[in-house]
Amino acid sequence: MAVGAALGVACGLVFWLFNFAYAWLSPIIGGILPGLASVLHPLWYFSGTLAVIILRKPGAAVYVNLVGSAAEMLLGNQFSFGFVFASAALQGVFSELPFALTRYKVFNLPISMASGALVALEYGVYLMLFRYQGVSFLSPRGVIHMVSELVGGVLIAGVMSWYLYKGIAATGALDRFASGRARREA
Repeated sequence: MAVGAALGVACGLVFWLFNFAYAWLSPIIGGILPGLASVLHPLWYFSGTLAVIILRKPGAAVYVNLVGSAAEMLLGNQFSFGFVFASAALQGVFSELPFALTRYKVFNLPISMASGALVALEYGVYLMLFRYQGVSFLSPRGVIHMVSELVGGVLIAGVMSWYLYKGIAATGALDRFASGRARREA
């Protein structure tokens, strides 16, 4: 629990800092191609995939996402409480699905990428339903948003989380955990 809470708070700080960067970058990237800024959204949801890879327990993604969102909300942001917490819980559930299908026994780059893709799909649809209601799924803006979300989800939430885990494990910080022992044995 304590490691999950610490990971959640660290991710919450990343979310909070990314809020500022996104507010500056989004209009620029969106000005190039409407919907393209969605490629950056995984910086708000990489935590679920990372949590499962490190903690290797059911519910880890939901827990870390909720703690991270609470930390972000305590620091302050421009989003509503309900939007952030509902989104965090859904992101946690979707990021755990590929790992749950393997009964939490397979932890590798392809499963991590599948986790990132599923969260991207969930978050992309969530945004279309609750933030971008005036945008049709099949409009150029909607299609670009969903494709950008999926590309970012695979690369940032999936691949980046996998290599972030490997980097953390290489320091020895995870030696007391199954994820750290698995890294040493590989």
